[in-house]
Amino acid sequence: MPTGIVLTMWIVWALVALTTIVIMGYRSNLTRNEDTQVFLDEAFAHEKAVQGQIAAKLERLQPIVRASLTATGIMSVIVVAYYLYAAYVSLWG
Repeated sequence: MPTGIVLTMWIVWALVALTTIVIMGYRSNLTRNEDTQVFLDEAFAHEKAVQGQIAAKLERLQPIVRASLTATGIMSVIVVAYYLYAAYVSLWG
């Protein structure tokens, strides 16, 4: 089996996984500043606006998180399938 394909596969997997880690870190940083309280008084209108902005950012980020997790999963399946195929070929091929 060519080593160029293996190296490329691992580089792509690492880039996808690193991207996922960065996105998850950003999401974690956003949620750290998020409060789960209800603002009933108009004196807290500024806080309510800030929390609304955080919620909007999280809502926009959700499809990206799903896509990156899906890409990481697909790449992981490809890596495992490659090595299972290589093992099969070396044992019974």
